[in-house]
Amino acid sequence: MRALLHRWAVLVVAVALWEPAARAGDSPFFPPPSAIAVALWEKLWHSDLAVAHILPGVGRMLAGWAIAAVFGVVAGLALGRSGVVLQYLSPLFAFVRAVPPPLLVPLFLVLFDLGTPMQLATIVVGVIWPVLLSSIDGATSVHPVQVETARVLRLRPTEWWLRVVLPAAAPKVMAGLRVSLSLALILMVISELVGATNGLGFQLALAQRRFDFLTMWTVVVLLGVLGYAFNSGLVAVESRVLHWQQRGS
Repeated sequence: MRALLHRWAVLVVAVALWEPAARAGDSPFFPPPSAIAVALWEKLWHSDLAVAHILPGVGRMLAGWAIAAVFGVVAGLALGRSGVVLQYLSPLFAFVRAVPPPLLVPLFLVLFDLGTPMQLATIVVGVIWPVLLSSIDGATSVHPVQVETARVLRLRPTEWWLRVVLPAAAPKVMAGLRVSLSLALILMVISELVGATNGLGFQLALAQRRFDFLTMWTVVVLLGVLGYAFNSGLVAVESRVLHWQQRGS
């Protein structure tokens, strides 16, 4: 409990200082936190924000992240144990992952036009690299003793992947999944800024065009809450999946 209080103390102090400073400044660009909280509550429960914008956007984000996670983990583990294939593909990976994902939005607009396919492509292509590279790194970190032991025990291919490679790579795979989840939220907003008729990014751009700064801050705070919730959920999953590692340490 004390650790939890310490963790939130800085945020509570920042909000406590922000409230009187915003009221004293009386600037339309920086509304007080209490006004943002009231606006957020009203938009969540007395408007179509949740049904028409949050759920579609979050659904696209999670779908894109799930596709990238499955493909990235499977391909990363296979490439990590391939050796020669990885050597041939490494220069290609280094070139493609150096391209900032938001710069691919115009390309996907041309390929898929406006809509969900363009947004999904932006998220999948942008978030797959942390998962893929972490999985490759995890697969290459299998200890030689484990490899020799599996060879002596004559493990079947399924047992080799599920009982040796995957547990050895799991910590780095989970780290890649956490990075990619945060990146997926960012790319969700970016793709909705230019190619959507709903979503939080669309709401943010609409509020900016209307000079509705209170709604802009409301969306920004809501995105922060969503990011914290998703990260906390994945940390909880990680602590359960990797409980054997925590006991070992």
